[in-house]
Amino acid sequence: MAASIDSVDTGRPSVPRPGPIPWVAMYHSVGDCSDDPYRITVTPERLDRQLAWLRRRGLRGVSVADLLAARARGQGRDLVGLTFDDGYADFVTAALPLLRRWNCGATLFVLPGRFGGDNAWDPLGPRKPLLTADGVRHAAAEGVEIGSHGLTHVDLTGADDLTLKTEVVESRALLAELTGTPVDGFCYPYGTIDARAVAAVRDAGYAYGCAIDPGPLTGPHALPRVHVGQNDTTWRLHLKHRLHRLRRRPVEGL
Repeated sequence: MAASIDSVDTGRPSVPRPGPIPWVAMYHSVGDCSDDPYRITVTPERLDRQLAWLRRRGLRGVSVADLLAARARGQGRDLVGLTFDDGYADFVTAALPLLRRWNCGATLFVLPGRFGGDNAWDPLGPRKPLLTADGVRHAAAEGVEIGSHGLTHVDLTGADDLTLKTEVVESRALLAELTGTPVDGFCYPYGTIDARAVAAVRDAGYAYGCAIDPGPLTGPHALPRVHVGQNDTTWRLHLKHRLHRLRRRPVEGL
């Protein structure tokens, strides 16, 4: 009997089709959201319900590095990236215990030029304290991936060449020294990007970069993310998850 087409060995390695772009959730602060003009805060109770929803769906939150590594092995369709921007002090006190409870990992993007400071870049709303260097080391010791958010939360698309290089390169070196491990991830402040900023992140040696809606620049150094906030009930999360898979087309390298 002649062999079927599917069983014929052509001698060429098979190239798997690219899957959908991984789903990466974007969080910021976890705490009191009564005064929250930028919608950057979720309460611990809401985060708890959101993580529970993931597990009921057969999904698990992990760091972006772990998510991309699994995808590179042809696995990880049951994984969701969890990211927390800015490095708020409440990550350790409020978010980390819930991540442990639900056996989830995460990536924490911090600003080494603002350790122990606050969110001075936000003109409205309350001042939120940021983690100290010791707090970042504690998060790293708990298995949280530490990534760079730049040095001081500057919009890189408007930065001059020296500022751009300093924000991207120096922050990576400082965090590597602080944690004792390579820093693979970068998160663009405000989520704004252009080709110049993406090139700077890639040239600085980062393995990936997180944006929000990078459009045609989407790729390993411009990953789209989904904002998750206090209003995101389990039903809204379900819709966001489905819409992400429908809207985002496969991109080479992801």
